[in-house]
Amino acid sequence: MKIHPLITTSQALAELCGRLAKADFVCVDTEFMRENTYWPELCLIQIADSEEAAAIDPLAKDIDMSPLLDLLVDNEDVLKIFHAGGQDVEIVYNLTGKTPHPIFDTQIAMMAVSQSEQIGYSNLVESWLGLTIDKGARFTDWSRRPLTERQIEYAIGDVTHLAEIFPKLLKRLIKTGRGTWLNIEMEKLADPAGYRNDPNLAWQRIKAAGRNPGMLGRLKALAHWRELEAQDKNLPRGRIARDETLADLASHPPKVQADLAKVRGLSAGWKDNEIGKRLMAALENSKPLPDSELPARTPRGAPLGKEGALVADLLKLLLKIRSREIDVASRLLARSEDLELLAAGIRELPMLQGWRFDVFGKDALDLVEGKMAFAVVNGKLKMTHVDDVPEPEGSPEPVE
Repeated sequence: MKIHPLITTSQALAELCGRLAKADFVCVDTEFMRENTYWPELCLIQIADSEEAAAIDPLAKDIDMSPLLDLLVDNEDVLKIFHAGGQDVEIVYNLTGKTPHPIFDTQIAMMAVSQSEQIGYSNLVESWLGLTIDKGARFTDWSRRPLTERQIEYAIGDVTHLAEIFPKLLKRLIKTGRGTWLNIEMEKLADPAGYRNDPNLAWQRIKAAGRNPGMLGRLKALAHWRELEAQDKNLPRGRIARDETLADLASHPPKVQADLAKVRGLSAGWKDNEIGKRLMAALENSKPLPDSELPARTPRGAPLGKEGALVADLLKLLLKIRSREIDVASRLLARSEDLELLAAGIRELPMLQGWRFDVFGKDALDLVEGKMAFAVVNGKLKMTHVDDVPEPEGSPEPVE
């Protein structure tokens, strides 16, 4: 594979993207910094097809990134390959308002051909190529210039290895017939809605007990206020105020701005400064959350009772057994919280739809309805239908 020098000019980038636009797939990775900012700062983009690879410097003076962004979001003929690509996709969305498409994530794909839940890139490379990645440059400050040859070589390796792994992984998926399992997961990864930082929805990320409309209305207003403050100052949300602080303010709102000095997690200076004034205005202008926005009444997180908890434990055991039997990550079949919902009587669940129902959901439902049982067969624990449980050897004849 041809490895190009670091691309720092618009002409070199346009020429590279012109060639890559004819490829069947490109592997993409990014290096960014976001520890001290709201918006991730893109510092490097690596890209490769089966024949060439390059690192692109988006911080280079006057470089026009549009050919690369057009390739990623507008060229539907080229498949974009990522590994654990959520944050990479977010960066592209922030730059363009669009997400790469079509898309393929090797971490998600590994869940369909192995029991690996969230395999890291180093382990992926070792398992498929037998190579050990040098992690010495892992904690590089990618915003500093100039980058060393070792740093660039390390970064490009993230896509050159991926370009070699993808065809092998694809062949495995085709052989197992599980490629269609991943369509929904990949479309979910590429859904722009997952990357919109809508201040009106920011409250939904904060854990808060109860369904009190007044409290949730205050929480929504506070989360909206924090999101705007963080965006305006380009600071992480937690540097403005932590989630638990907002939840506490929503549950026990201060009566006057001076009371902010007593709130744990806030600076005492907020009792009479402008940011404290804006916080109080958000609280004062908040309205109770309408019924249409209240969290649904479901047993999620509620006690199941002793019997329900036992059923949930049996479902989790069934999930482990099935995952082992077909060599697939259990998380791809069902999530732990959904098993608890099934035990509590909820039936509108992903595991009871499509291929998941055929592979796992049908048996899970049968277990809840008393049609399945555990059995030890040839020294291994299995789940089987009650009518199929083998009789132990030497069982006495039934008495007439």
